[in-house]
Amino acid sequence: MKITNDIIYIGVNDREIDLFEGQYTVPNGMCYNSYMIIDEKIAIMDTVDARFTDEWLKNIETALEGRKPDYLVIQHMEPDHSANIINFINAYPCTTIVSSQKAFAMMKNFFGTEFSENRIVVNEGSVLELGKHTLTFMTAPMVHWPEVIVTYDNLDKVLFSADGFGKFGAYDTDEDWACEARRYYIGIVGKYGPQVQALLKKAAKLEIEKICPLHGPVLTENLGYYINLYDIWSSYKPESEGVVIAYTSVYGNTKKAVLLLKDMLEAKGCKKVTVNDLARCDMAEAVEDAFRYNKLVLATTTYNAEIFPFMREFINHLTERNYQNRTVALIENGSWAPTAAKVMKAMFEKSKNITFTENSVKILSSLNAESTEQLKNLAEELCKE
Repeated sequence: MKITNDIIYIGVNDREIDLFEGQYTVPNGMCYNSYMIIDEKIAIMDTVDARFTDEWLKNIETALEGRKPDYLVIQHMEPDHSANIINFINAYPCTTIVSSQKAFAMMKNFFGTEFSENRIVVNEGSVLELGKHTLTFMTAPMVHWPEVIVTYDNLDKVLFSADGFGKFGAYDTDEDWACEARRYYIGIVGKYGPQVQALLKKAAKLEIEKICPLHGPVLTENLGYYINLYDIWSSYKPESEGVVIAYTSVYGNTKKAVLLLKDMLEAKGCKKVTVNDLARCDMAEAVEDAFRYNKLVLATTTYNAEIFPFMREFINHLTERNYQNRTVALIENGSWAPTAAKVMKAMFEKSKNITFTENSVKILSSLNAESTEQLKNLAEELCKE
């Protein structure tokens, strides 16, 4: 598949995978993208997952049309992109590997060699001439590993963005880009917003017509839309107005309160209210919602003088990804010594710009007139502009 006259897609689709990185459900599979730049010299951009060695090497052989590759550029050492380095070198032993110093150190860990005899170490601003095409390399540490580089082709104005601008789903999956790109970004890259911001500043100086990520489709139109979303996500700003309610409930009483609050919010004109049962939903989807919208309600029971495990896990997912710039409301339930609100609030102590609502809700086993009134007051506060 041609990306431009000289750039060919040689990646693979994975429709067998159930959990990406051992934790993210991917109902539409994944793709491991690899590209070939054909010029006076030929460069292969990254490899693919180990389970697709034969398919990938066949794609390369077909695209080469009898020629031999000159360079293998490794932008990211995560095994879904680097696992076939040795297999590639065995097939094309005269190829020179191009990567960062840190990546070569990782190759020693993965493969027992740093390829010192046939390698080029690149860093910020390094250039590789292929003929008409000149590749310029930029470091992108912690987007989302420390060795990452991205590559700009000055002729076709293509940015090879490593894991940046990637998404879940096979290459040809017909679905809204933002939904699965958001879940992918927040889950995998979200902790490293400042580093993504630094990369966006570098990219802003380039004339980019296409973005070629290591996962998901090649982006070719309306690039400002994708770049703007990445700017929002990496600066931890809410993307949309809305209220996310995340809850756990043991015997159904906390759930009743959550559903009543949802009805109250909608009755008061809140346009978007999303409810997540943390014991049953896709945790990554719930985390995505919390980052997407500007207000979050946490509702849980006191459990072993602590909070229910799914709620603790959820808050940990938020705080380890630098959750900030949001309004948070707390609903606690306890039969004799409710402490959930105190515990939840303490978990955000190191988070930046978290504003807790003036109103909170304390339920003693089940809703009564007092806690129902507290729900009304909370709904009123959350619906204020």
